[in-house]
Amino acid sequence: MLEAIVLLCIGLALLVWSADRLVFGAAALAKNLGVTPLVIGMTILAMGSSAPEMMVSATAALEGKTDTAVGNVLGSNIANIALILGLTALIKPLSISSAIIRRELPLMMGVTLVAGLLLWDSHLGFMEGVLLIALFVIFLLAMLKISRSAKETGDPLVDEQESEIPQGVSNMAAGIWTVVGLLLLPYAASMLVDSAVIIAKHFGMSDLVIGLTIIAVGTSLPELAASIASLFKGEDDMAVGNIIGSNVFNILAVMGLPGLLNPSQLSPLAMGRDYYVMLGISVLLVVMALGKRRRINRVEGLILLVCFVAYQGYLFYNLGA
Repeated sequence: MLEAIVLLCIGLALLVWSADRLVFGAAALAKNLGVTPLVIGMTILAMGSSAPEMMVSATAALEGKTDTAVGNVLGSNIANIALILGLTALIKPLSISSAIIRRELPLMMGVTLVAGLLLWDSHLGFMEGVLLIALFVIFLLAMLKISRSAKETGDPLVDEQESEIPQGVSNMAAGIWTVVGLLLLPYAASMLVDSAVIIAKHFGMSDLVIGLTIIAVGTSLPELAASIASLFKGEDDMAVGNIIGSNVFNILAVMGLPGLLNPSQLSPLAMGRDYYVMLGISVLLVVMALGKRRRINRVEGLILLVCFVAYQGYLFYNLGA
């Protein structure tokens, strides 16, 4: 048991580090090959924080644990808003001035409702996976179009994203980091899933709950690091934009993969309990972010954080569910 916990911690650390190196190398390589900063910012950088979720969900699905994969998506989205934005807003209230974010939020809600429709029968099928991946591609194209128009008006989120692109990295260094990330990411994901399964069995946790708790929080660490880093740089829009983009990517790309790789019947609790928690937290974010003040203050951050603690407490109280 102790060995499984140690391997879980190592797997999480390696997963976060390898995802960071992959994004760093891929972004630097794309820049050197002449890809525009806007495209890099809205694709590689925006998707980068969801790389751990993508790899873990794919690994779990291939091992026949689709409940864990879907739980990872639902739990990560809940953690992104309630834990990460809640904690970030407690440190410093978040002001939202980007027009992109005001357009992304309704898209996030639309995607969240689509997820509910697809999970309604507690089954994730191959065609549903195809639909989610297709919507993911459409979302990327839509965001690129929105970002181009926003760049012309000097939207702060575009400038903040472009400032994150690595500068002065040689093709060789960029290529090495990309390969290192690609090689280590699946290994770390496999280590994480395998050790999480051992821990889950020891405590009598269901596949769904292990995905909603330990794995979801662990794979959300890149978003936490990115949001706090953006906060201290004064990039409030980036902090919020990372979370919104990650949640959309999680539903479309990360949940689409298990549908393609291992179509399965899911635990009815995924739709009957956890989906509605994700939906409620998402609505709460929209209300806070699109209000008259267009900011998330410390009180609202505390509300989000309390919601997260209460939800996690409920899950651990009902470990086998």
